[in-house]
Amino acid sequence: MSQIKDINLAPSGADKIAWVASYMPILNSVKEEFERTKPFSGMKISMSIHLEAKTAYLAKILRAGGAEVWVTGCNPLSTQDDVAAALAAEGFPVHAVYGVSMEEYVEHLKKTLSCCPDLIIDDGGDLISLLHGECREYGKNLIGGCEETTTGIHRLLSREKAGLLDYTMIDVNDADCKHLFDNRYGTGQSTMDGIMNATNLIIAGKTVVVAGYGWCGKGFAMRAKGMGAVVIVTEVDPIKAIEATMDGFTVMPMDEAAKLGDLFVTLTGCADVLVKRHFETMKDGVLLSNSGHFDVEINKDHLAELATEIWERKPNIRGYRMADGRVLNLLADGRLVNLAAGNGHPAEIMDMSFGIQAKSLAYLAKNGKTMDKKVYAVPTEIDREVALIKLNSAGVAIDVLTPEQEEYLARVE
Repeated sequence: MSQIKDINLAPSGADKIAWVASYMPILNSVKEEFERTKPFSGMKISMSIHLEAKTAYLAKILRAGGAEVWVTGCNPLSTQDDVAAALAAEGFPVHAVYGVSMEEYVEHLKKTLSCCPDLIIDDGGDLISLLHGECREYGKNLIGGCEETTTGIHRLLSREKAGLLDYTMIDVNDADCKHLFDNRYGTGQSTMDGIMNATNLIIAGKTVVVAGYGWCGKGFAMRAKGMGAVVIVTEVDPIKAIEATMDGFTVMPMDEAAKLGDLFVTLTGCADVLVKRHFETMKDGVLLSNSGHFDVEINKDHLAELATEIWERKPNIRGYRMADGRVLNLLADGRLVNLAAGNGHPAEIMDMSFGIQAKSLAYLAKNGKTMDKKVYAVPTEIDREVALIKLNSAGVAIDVLTPEQEEYLARVE
């Protein structure tokens, strides 16, 4: 039933899953609850998330809640084959292989939806796109789902605005316990990890250009500055540009920054952030990397058009020699560098995001059939519960309002 690279890789993947489980107290707490309550009894859940150890542990938590869980990745270069094998060895239907073509990737998505799920977890919106198109028949039992990332939320909100959203979805990405920590601290650290893994070069003293100052951009800019880089931020949002300026970064248009940067990182969720005119003015030896969901932020077609030679310099680094002899280095084929060239977010960070996912999915299982076909925010009580579990697991206590204080805050004067 599964489509994986090699079932013999399963022991290595199982070790990875066991390791991250030791550092995910929120999911461990949710697992205990789900084993008692079985919120997904008799249900099928289709998941499309970057398939590595933390994702695999989430799948096991959902199974503990009574679900039959079908799993695939959400990017052709982010699946870890040993982790996919470990899940398959435990009886999960898994359709995911590292490095597949886009056609094969889409087929894996379709296979994951072919169970006609009751619930979905999407990361980037590919499942939802298929359910509104050629896989519409697979949505006949769908109560709703959760979306993990900024790009996917953009796609969902566009559908909702156009009146073309046929399913109830919860915006996990914008929950406080997701974007404040996952997008900022998780993306910040894991993107730097991926770049360092691929290049083995120093950050201190380099000029780093960060495209986009959303939560992901803030997190990476913070890490680069802390490691001794000179950081330039490019933005289209004037408010975020002011924030970057007040955070101590230089802000300028990409047309100017392109001439100055040694390392470029795109984190915008938009297309064509780096294009031909930028490549034409860049320094020799620059490093080009992306941490947005899709590989459209760095225009690879333009790079190829300008190049007189293209070759693999080392794993996850492709060189593009320009007509004047300059070499521009593209990391991880312009895909998510933190996953394609690294191990993704730290376990402690994904514990919070996946805690939100699991609890939101249980909320949908209970309430989704009476909800409208639109995008909902994560209920505040779920956000707060996950935060409290995280604090308790770290041995941190906080104050509690007295009844008198609650009365004061609720007073109408």
